[in-house]
Amino acid sequence: MHNSQVPSETWSIAELAAEYDVSLRTIRFYEDRGLLSPERRGTARVYHSRDKVRLGLILRGKRLGFSLGEIAKIVDMYDAEPGEEGQLVYLLEQIAHRRAELEQRRQDIEDALKDLAEVEARCQADLEALRTR
Repeated sequence: MHNSQVPSETWSIAELAAEYDVSLRTIRFYEDRGLLSPERRGTARVYHSRDKVRLGLILRGKRLGFSLGEIAKIVDMYDAEPGEEGQLVYLLEQIAHRRAELEQRRQDIEDALKDLAEVEARCQADLEALRTR
């Protein structure tokens, strides 16, 4: 006997917030932006697996530094037919762009640390010269 209706696990907003270590306000913000769409039971929000997966994708996108607009487009791809060439090309372009931004930031930090080291060495030498007078 085949049961086509698999019971769907659900979560409250508080359960999702605790699991992902975010505030209720954060989850409501993503809902207001249309990224999450919980079922309403009276005044309670009921989140299904789709919302849980989407929240995970949103938070991962934020950690990687994507903008909310970029995240929305990527997360919406989750609901579309997987493997569409245009979706994959878009995501690869976004990854390459983000990687280039992070590499530039790393170079900027390395340059700033080098500059600080040079200034520090000059200050140390000047201080040493003043103390030995």
